[in-house]
Amino acid sequence: MGAKRNATGRLWRGGIGLRLIVILLIAAMLRSPSLREFLAKTQRSASHSSTLGWAGVAVCVLGFGLAISARWHLGRNWGMPMSRKEQPELVTSGPYALIRHPIYTGLILAMLGSALGVNVSWTLMLVPVGAYFIYSARREESAMLQLFPEQYAAYMARTGMLAPRLFRR
Repeated sequence: MGAKRNATGRLWRGGIGLRLIVILLIAAMLRSPSLREFLAKTQRSASHSSTLGWAGVAVCVLGFGLAISARWHLGRNWGMPMSRKEQPELVTSGPYALIRHPIYTGLILAMLGSALGVNVSWTLMLVPVGAYFIYSARREESAMLQLFPEQYAAYMARTGMLAPRLFRR
């Protein structure tokens, strides 16, 4: 709502099969008796400290804050992953000044915080979700390089994909 119209849905539709695979993989993992037994064992045996729980809450809040801030900075340029907007603009302000995909980073942090707050074993879910986010980020970057060849290449050189670049080349 309030976003620019999609120029084409081709990129989004191309990734729907992968989205379904990730969802089905997560659902299968959650239904797996051996995984449920493992999670139950770790839940019973883990002496989950309140410090770890509060650290998880802090990481989760930080992640959602980053994702919301990034969405706000995108403004009308926001869309479903891998979608193209009419009259696209390259946004490099706010969290995008440091990270090329801060919404994905924020969601990963929120999931990590939730896992830390509830049960560290839940970090296993970060594997398929993280893989999907990296796949989506690479597809989006390929499209951005076509739309903004010089500007996006320079942007990539000074920023990290999912974390700030600590060392410059």
